[in-house]
Amino acid sequence: MTSIIPLSELRKKIDAIDEQILQLVNQRAACAVDVAKTKIAQGEQGTFYRPDRESLVLRRIMDLNQGPLSNHTAAHFFRELMSACLALEQPMDIAFLGPEGTFTQQAAYKHFGHAVKTIPVTTINEIFNAVECGNCQFGVVPVENSTEGVISHTLDRFLTSPLKICGEVEIRVHQNLMGQATSLAEITEVFSHQQSLAQCRQWLDNHLPHARLTAVNSNAEAARLASVNKQSVAIAGMVAAEIYNLNIIEKNIEDESNNTTRFIIIGQQTPSPTGNDKTSLVVSTGNQPGALHKILEPFAKFNIGMVNIESRPSRQGLWDYVFFIDIEGHSEDKDIAQALAMVRDNAKMFKLLGSYPKAVL
Repeated sequence: MTSIIPLSELRKKIDAIDEQILQLVNQRAACAVDVAKTKIAQGEQGTFYRPDRESLVLRRIMDLNQGPLSNHTAAHFFRELMSACLALEQPMDIAFLGPEGTFTQQAAYKHFGHAVKTIPVTTINEIFNAVECGNCQFGVVPVENSTEGVISHTLDRFLTSPLKICGEVEIRVHQNLMGQATSLAEITEVFSHQQSLAQCRQWLDNHLPHARLTAVNSNAEAARLASVNKQSVAIAGMVAAEIYNLNIIEKNIEDESNNTTRFIIIGQQTPSPTGNDKTSLVVSTGNQPGALHKILEPFAKFNIGMVNIESRPSRQGLWDYVFFIDIEGHSEDKDIAQALAMVRDNAKMFKLLGSYPKAVL
């Protein structure tokens, strides 16, 4: 029969381990400060954040993890630790699609950790502008939703922007009912963005048929309105509940449980290969027979996986299109480089948008 360890002994053991963890965490933080000093001494300027290095560290942690914590939990813990250490080296400003509490802000925190300063702006174009002029080191923009498709404003802006894609992050879009009410019977009005109301239609019909549904500009605005009226609630993400100090009344009320939005990180950097990368490009073929086949053929020749392809009007002529393409691998990989050279030779217009680590978390 297994002996039971007294709680007092277990708590002493936990306290001792916590002391060791704290010492090691601060040792790591001190090393981060030394890294910054070394980089400055070597003449390095700009942000010290390296998306390729961060991705490698997190994947290594997941490989080393033996439990009982899940890989996701372990990686999330180190994501926040790395964020705090990087802030000691050099705090970062990250532009996102505001206001406070949006899924784009949630994506920023998931990718960079909570030690960054998130800067809300009102449009996707303003996110690009903030990074291009140097007011923010990076920006987070939505690019694709699993149910709604691509975000055309993001793709179109890349046609004129010098910025690179430095990373990606995916957010499972969970809609939560939040407010100050203690029961569903108290609720008289539900605020949310029109899209979120539509995504939760079945749940709302079943559980709140008596409540008035009011569409607002954003889920974050819905949360703000719910914070000043005890009989109203909002449908929004977890970040909005934290910011506006609302109780989560019901979690995950969306009708489609697999609704996911992919965000990309835009900046001035070109990440190095990690072995788990994607490359994004945009090409124009001109309106001629077989043109698209010539563009895609090199990927098949070198056995390169194509993750996605989207067409958009080029706005340069009638029925003239550009194609946004995501492929597996890094532009510096030998086969990728050869394939891209062939694509460039066959394209009317060719632009490499970036090679970057695949999303880890």
